[in-house]
Amino acid sequence: MSKTPHTTNANASRKPKAFSVPQTTDSTDDSNIKRSGTLSSAKNTRKPRAVNSEKYKIKIQSDEAVENHFNSVNSLTPPHKLKAPKTTKKFSWFKLSLWALTTLFALGIGLYVDQLIRELFTRHEWLGLIASAVTVIFIVSIVALFIREIFSLSRMRSIAKLRINGDKARQNNDLKLARIVAKDISTLLSDRPQTAKGRAEIAQHLTTVMDGEDLIHIVERDVLAPLDKTAQKMVMASAKRISIVTAVSPRALVDIGFVLYENTKLIRAICELYGGKPSTLGFWTLAKKVISHLAATGAIAIGDGLLQQFIGQGVASKLSARLGEGVVNGLLCARIGISAIDICRPLAFDAEKRPGVSDFLSALTKINSEKTV
Repeated sequence: MSKTPHTTNANASRKPKAFSVPQTTDSTDDSNIKRSGTLSSAKNTRKPRAVNSEKYKIKIQSDEAVENHFNSVNSLTPPHKLKAPKTTKKFSWFKLSLWALTTLFALGIGLYVDQLIRELFTRHEWLGLIASAVTVIFIVSIVALFIREIFSLSRMRSIAKLRINGDKARQNNDLKLARIVAKDISTLLSDRPQTAKGRAEIAQHLTTVMDGEDLIHIVERDVLAPLDKTAQKMVMASAKRISIVTAVSPRALVDIGFVLYENTKLIRAICELYGGKPSTLGFWTLAKKVISHLAATGAIAIGDGLLQQFIGQGVASKLSARLGEGVVNGLLCARIGISAIDICRPLAFDAEKRPGVSDFLSALTKINSEKTV
């Protein structure tokens, strides 16, 4: 019994067709291909050619030679490398006049001291000797202060360099640089009892951890986290004191003086906590950086909820004007403390949560409400 194919219509089955490929020489052009109804074999096909061994020579090189070649090519500097524009310092008449005035003032003081010592020697010899000894003590103290200022500034620069190197090691996953940063931070904070356990663990992890980013995170969690908690307690204590004094003080001048004193004390204490040695000039440099950082991160404060907090305290200030004023001043002190932590901390916040103003709001509101009741 034979089976016949089932067709629905005439167009369902189509007869097979063949295509003929025309003769080609060295290259084939697609436009020369023509379709035909019959199958024909290609005539005069091109014969295979042999490669000229003298013209094309194949050399097999070792892997080291290839790697050296690519390294030499990559080490070449581009011919059209853009150069950074040279910055020229502008002449400042103000700096020149300030330098001249300082020089004249120093010469005047020296002349006055010389005349004073001479007059004391003419009256009584022992008075001249005392004046000479006091002058020597003054000069030695000035030199000691100058050396201390240089040491303080160099210490702050080293902390800033640690922060930059830590960011590079974490972003580039540089294990060698991360180990250097970990050792430097352990040495910097060797006199802090809160970091003793963390420094001991870091000494063990230096040879076992093989990832630069992980090593930086371990340093941040084990060594800096205890100091972060202490710094937050210090900020909270200063904010509480400012909030209470502002709420109960009858004079605005007292408020301003106490706020300046408390913020100055807080910035210096945070710098010392993270290994800095702020002297007079070093403290003013640090305060300038804190204020600049505070101004630069002003937009972050709005995202952190500070604007909503001010709006909420506006409702509270209608009930108690002193309550709202105290809470707002405490929050501003907290903002300054957070900026000081960001500047003085040897590593940026990455593995640990950065403190925010909202962490201090509830405690400040509770304290002021208890004081005003």
